[in-house]
Amino acid sequence: MDQPFPVLAQRPPLAFAHRGGAEAGDENTVSAFGRAVGMGFRYLETDVHATADGVPVVFHDATLLRMTGVEGHLARLRWADLAAVRVGGACAVPRLGEVLDAWPGVRFNIDVKADDAVAPTVDEVRRCGAGDRVLLASFSDERLARVRRLAGPGVATSLGLRAAARLRIASLLRVPVRLPPSAVAAQVPVRHGRLTVVDRRFVAYVHRLRRQVHVWTVNDPAEMHRLLDLGVDGIMTDRLAALRDVYTARGHWPPPA
Repeated sequence: MDQPFPVLAQRPPLAFAHRGGAEAGDENTVSAFGRAVGMGFRYLETDVHATADGVPVVFHDATLLRMTGVEGHLARLRWADLAAVRVGGACAVPRLGEVLDAWPGVRFNIDVKADDAVAPTVDEVRRCGAGDRVLLASFSDERLARVRRLAGPGVATSLGLRAAARLRIASLLRVPVRLPPSAVAAQVPVRHGRLTVVDRRFVAYVHRLRRQVHVWTVNDPAEMHRLLDLGVDGIMTDRLAALRDVYTARGHWPPPA
């Protein structure tokens, strides 16, 4: 299908390094992203919060404890304080602009994790001139609506949880559904509890709407093969080598840039 958004210009299926490759234990760090890019990944999935002084930073959790062993809530810390937090001698929490600028040829799938991170994220994407190589995502439909208002129709977005659920129901009932023009992909889990989300009917329905299906977070090679057989357009994984091997075996791994 024709793709008007440059961030998805690469022929699918796309390979996303989830948090830069969370399996290695240094998720969402410069070292993790560098390793993923060095392996040939052209799509990095990451998360963004904002500091108390409005600096968008790359981190999954709302607090520092799990990843750094340091107490502290990101939204209550200023960037100057956060920049001093080190793990293994390196800054534990990079700025969004730092990673966007470091890899200008790489596309980023950015999950906006908090309401106060919306405006700083959009502003930083604009400052870096990265609007054509990011896809802005969130579980929150309300947060995504604000992202779309601020970023404008030219920046790609995904669907929030409620919109994705409506899409799944519409695929089962075979009824029409309207999606925001910039919502280029349904980014969904294989299952939600006992309910199957991604099956052949769902993929075919989303494709008829000229959107893509990206599945998270898939770490089992057999499941990767099964999803690719269904025709999904992208897979997010913590296990970078496993996904690379599956794509390579199927002739999907992109040649070196």
